[in-house]
Amino acid sequence: MESAVRAALSQVIDPEIRKPITELGMVDSIAITGTEVDVHILLTIPGCPLAATIEQDVQQAVAALDGVDTVNVTLGAMNDEQRAAVREKLQGDRPADNPIPFAQEGNTTRVILVSSGKGGVGKSSLTVNLALAIAERGQRVGILDADIYGHSVINLLGLYEAEPTAVDGMILPIPYMGMSVISIGMFKSSRDQVIAWRGPMLDRALQQFLGDVFWGDLDVLLIDLPPGTGDVALSLGHKLPNAEVLVVTTPQSGAAEVAERAGVMAAMLEQKLIGVVENMSYLPYVCPNCGAEHRVDVFAAGGGAEVAAALTQRVGYEVPLLAELPIDPQLSVSADRGIPYLALNPESPVAAALKTLAERL
Repeated sequence: MESAVRAALSQVIDPEIRKPITELGMVDSIAITGTEVDVHILLTIPGCPLAATIEQDVQQAVAALDGVDTVNVTLGAMNDEQRAAVREKLQGDRPADNPIPFAQEGNTTRVILVSSGKGGVGKSSLTVNLALAIAERGQRVGILDADIYGHSVINLLGLYEAEPTAVDGMILPIPYMGMSVISIGMFKSSRDQVIAWRGPMLDRALQQFLGDVFWGDLDVLLIDLPPGTGDVALSLGHKLPNAEVLVVTTPQSGAAEVAERAGVMAAMLEQKLIGVVENMSYLPYVCPNCGAEHRVDVFAAGGGAEVAAALTQRVGYEVPLLAELPIDPQLSVSADRGIPYLALNPESPVAAALKTLAERL
């Protein structure tokens, strides 16, 4: 029976680290008396925010076994030595100032920087919804909010109160809808706290987000850049030379001209431009007279194609226009609710375009 219990517990995954609790040394003891099973679980830290989830998963896994009528789960916490063992198991003998795993030879994570020339084009909204679309295809996805001053990912995902767990100096990202998320907003003492850092502090924060956070074995890491061509884009260009860049624009030519600069910046840093996304492309409108659906170009038209053509000429290889995302008022509604648009409107035209974009990528 004890072997059966351990086998069941090996299917319980720590929601933050995404590994079996048996592999992490979290199962401290198992005691069996007849049909009653007592399990003592060691959490990585006292007051673990996901303790209730782990307790429930352990309860359900053991209770499902034949011959078990009662399951008693008690929770404790690891000591410093046990936490150090967890860190060593996960990260090996990496030095205190952790190197960035995504920049190492042999790394298999695809890193995509989501860039724009200016703010207000829906870059962050695209990032979180595209991440969810990729996750729904069975990929392991991470979201890094690198817009230090204007971080909005936590608002779009409703993670206002999320506090990342630290295990022996290693930061665990917040799990959300099958994704892993980190943002500077999770480390502020209050929501209205202002981040006012100069270049060196920004660079150090990015280093910690990339090197000190335990991202695990991701298939894709989406990084939401701040708009423009400032310190963060330059810093990530040096830290992640193998990253790819996705440029977001809106249809009007003024926005397109600015978006082109973001693409040129990536090319200067020798990062690959994988394509352009035109957001707020048009408003689908069903005519009350003829019943046909028409396309209303609210913000002019052609900006995305213009950026793609200009960047293709500039870098010497094809930079395609990957998607034209229509306007939907529900995008702002979902953002205010803190739930990804794709989760609330999975059958909408915008959702279809997002899923096609994920497939193309």
